[in-house]
Amino acid sequence: MTSRHLQLAIPYVLGLLTVTALALMLPSFFSSQPVLKLIVFASIASAVLLTAGWCLSTRRQERRLMAGYFRCLAERRPEEWIAATPPSFLAEGLCGEFHAEFLSRVAEAIENWESINQQRAKAELKAKRTSEKLTQIAEVVASLDDPVLVVNAYEELVLANRAAEALLGFTFDASRKQRLSELELAGPILEPIQAALQHKTEVHRSRDVNLTDPAGTERSFRLLCRNSNPADENGPLTAVAVLSDVSDRKLLQKRNAEFVASVSHEMKTPLSSIKAYVELLADNDVEDETTREEFLDVINNQADRLQRLIDNLLNMARIEAGVVNVNKQKQSLNELLEEAFGVVQPSADQKKIQLKTDLSPLYLGALADRDMLLQSAINLLSNAIKYTPEGGHVTLRSRLTESGVEFEVEDSGVGLSQEDCLRVFDKFYRVARDRNMAPGTGLGLPLARHIIEEVHGGQLTVSSQLGKGSTFRISLPPAGSLSA
Repeated sequence: MTSRHLQLAIPYVLGLLTVTALALMLPSFFSSQPVLKLIVFASIASAVLLTAGWCLSTRRQERRLMAGYFRCLAERRPEEWIAATPPSFLAEGLCGEFHAEFLSRVAEAIENWESINQQRAKAELKAKRTSEKLTQIAEVVASLDDPVLVVNAYEELVLANRAAEALLGFTFDASRKQRLSELELAGPILEPIQAALQHKTEVHRSRDVNLTDPAGTERSFRLLCRNSNPADENGPLTAVAVLSDVSDRKLLQKRNAEFVASVSHEMKTPLSSIKAYVELLADNDVEDETTREEFLDVINNQADRLQRLIDNLLNMARIEAGVVNVNKQKQSLNELLEEAFGVVQPSADQKKIQLKTDLSPLYLGALADRDMLLQSAINLLSNAIKYTPEGGHVTLRSRLTESGVEFEVEDSGVGLSQEDCLRVFDKFYRVARDRNMAPGTGLGLPLARHIIEEVHGGQLTVSSQLGKGSTFRISLPPAGSLSA
């Protein structure tokens, strides 16, 4: 091929390259980004000028520069195209001024485009992190044990965690509008939430409410409700409600109140007796020494009653606090039970109750704190005597078992219902129908159970039949299985 032929062919080749470059860049012209449109337009204009310049130029250097321009256009490299040395016909005269201004605008547009892309990348990263945080917050709220509800100004649910769904018996669906008033079990919390939504300024409200769960169980909650404080007065207003279950606290408060009333009554009765007899003695209203001795016995018995009450309270508090001094030594269980038997014998005789023993002939060793285990046995025997009518019987037994040693107190008393059997070891609990049979604070059996189970690692159980009597059974580990 001659140089003449090559000179004629090159414009066609360059034209083909130009068409190819334009075809590749044409979709970008229809882009919504003005920078891309400007670059495409600049490329088209430069391609046309370069093609015309090639045909008109006769210098090899000029054509080499134009070939470089064509290569940048064909490979879509606008940065190199702007930085390249332009051919003379694009750098001189009016065409040169137009070309320079044009390239300046394209360079500025590219710089702006890069800045926009960087800002967009930062915004996308920020949006991603925000989305991740919102997801984490939603997961934390969903996993909370306390029910949480978020309601907008139209009383529509915006958010509800799993605990709220379980309590109010519904399934939260963010894709549909769900009004709080439509929830059948949400009645008690509706009014305070509505009140919070009526305020444009931020408010906090709290109150105790009782809610019935889907199972029909009534529970007490502390409702904490606050509304949002949008920066814009016309912004969306929401209320957040958190429900804390205080049922156990309420029950404890009730039992404490009952305990205080019971202890006050138990202390008031012996104190009144002591005061009355002391006044009689002080006024010299006693006619003979025998009556005087009887009055002193009554005073002494009532003082002992007060002492037992106070001792029970202190022992219970010490055991629960873990500050009681425990001195475990190997003990003869039968000897300890015989001592407890002797302590309660006068009470049984006074009520004409037959107190019997059926102790094992074997030696039953137990590693125990003697005073504490003796107190447990006395409490169980005293309880049996209290709730056994006159003429009944109470039996104290002991035996050796495969897992250790065991003793039990059986009576022919009034007995317990199944519900009472479950609660009889609760502090301060007393069977309502039997309260008039004997005074008490509801601490004897709980104290005995604490001593047996918490201090000695044993077990205290009860079996009973209403109207026929009860059996309290104590199981203790063998003497060699515990360390002092």
